[in-house]
Amino acid sequence: MNSVAKDPGTVVVCPNCGAKNRLRAAADGAPRCGNCHNGLPWIVDTSDADFSAVADGSTIPVLVDIWAPWCGPCRMVSPALEQLATELAGRLKLVKVNADDAPEVSRRFGVQAIPTLVLMHHGRVIDKQVGAAPARVLRSWLTEHLPDEDELTRVSDASSEGGRP
Repeated sequence: MNSVAKDPGTVVVCPNCGAKNRLRAAADGAPRCGNCHNGLPWIVDTSDADFSAVADGSTIPVLVDIWAPWCGPCRMVSPALEQLATELAGRLKLVKVNADDAPEVSRRFGVQAIPTLVLMHHGRVIDKQVGAAPARVLRSWLTEHLPDEDELTRVSDASSEGGRP
């Protein structure tokens, strides 16, 4: 049994109303506040053991942040990524992977420098960004490559009907 199956979830405070919500690392759809029903920021730490369930199995786009605790640029970019995950709540899941603890994930994406950011949807890579960048650059990169809401709805509807995204 992997740790995702035993995941009790983490408590996330809704940025809109302040209500506390419990989110699991792997779940279908996008998390919404139980009180105000707005999207919640979905930020998850994962490892080699859980990556497939947490990232590949996500029904919304995933931004994978491959970082290390000793990396200064990684620590500088982390707050910007968390802010973007909050701004794009309901449209994006931020998955943080410590490169030192997850060599298989690093190998899968051919990581040669950190931070490395990988934007994925349904397990497929949409785009990749290597190195730290200011929040405005990351926001622009994400909005340029993130599927729009109509496309996400079409893919979700096709999936629920048994079609392939």
